[in-house]
Amino acid sequence: MATEAEIREAAERIAPHVRRTPVVRVERAAFGLTVDVTLKLEHLQHTGSFKPRGAFNRLLSASIPTAGVIAASGGNHGLAVAYAARELGVVAEVFVPEIASPVKVARLRSYGAVVTQVGSRYSEALTASQRRAAETGALVVHAYDMPEVHAGQGTVGLELDEQAPGIDTVVVAVGGGGLIAGVASWFMGRAAIVAVEPRSIPTLSAALDAGHPVDVDVSGIAADSLGATRISAAALEIAQKAGVQSVLIDDADIAAARQRLWDELRLAVEPGGAAALAALMSSAYVPEPGENVAVIVCGANTDPGDIARATAS
Repeated sequence: MATEAEIREAAERIAPHVRRTPVVRVERAAFGLTVDVTLKLEHLQHTGSFKPRGAFNRLLSASIPTAGVIAASGGNHGLAVAYAARELGVVAEVFVPEIASPVKVARLRSYGAVVTQVGSRYSEALTASQRRAAETGALVVHAYDMPEVHAGQGTVGLELDEQAPGIDTVVVAVGGGGLIAGVASWFMGRAAIVAVEPRSIPTLSAALDAGHPVDVDVSGIAADSLGATRISAAALEIAQKAGVQSVLIDDADIAAARQRLWDELRLAVEPGGAAALAALMSSAYVPEPGENVAVIVCGANTDPGDIARATAS
């Protein structure tokens, strides 16, 4: 678990390279909620997700070999690593599954990364990247299972705490577990954490039930960003220590939340980025009256035409 000191050190280390993303308070009536909520707009981060925080902290904490850096990703982590590598003047190689969004693959290449698409899911891309790293000696930047990455993602929590003090509950979407590991580490003992997953990718929920990480099937509209096959052991341990509440939502809930973010705030987010709000809109999580709730809007790498077409129809 990242300590408060480690998260503060990460924040100082990465500050020249990342944005301090804004928060906005939204009224319950606009989203059909029982309480007003604070949205942390992390989809406005460089590359369109929170991921550069962990990527920069990993790269700036290590000695980078001439072979550069290597990562496997559903898309967002790869974008972060490619962007960080470009900004720091090093080579990046990124492996993504064949289901990765074309929008994300095109942006990866625009950042100068060498991109390899392999397999139908993140786990297959990860295996291929590990083989390649062993061949080249490149620095591995794991998407969610590294202490430096957890500390970097924990800076989302630090910022939120400063921008909206007195938060009772933070609602976070979960894939492999890097974001929730960082945010739960920061708020440990001071705020409740609600973990939100698509019903079709219950990595944390299944692990909490089993008492250890287990493989799950991966499918659904958020698979390209939340589609890890299993939660990391470290993230599970942190979730257990923090008493994280796990809730599951359907794809229809995600689509509805994504559409509402556009209709009410003109925020174009990817399905995974809308998942946390979907838990509140669908009543998968129902706050107590007066509960001070924050929701992390975590990603925006999407085809905005999907939203426009839904609006038009």
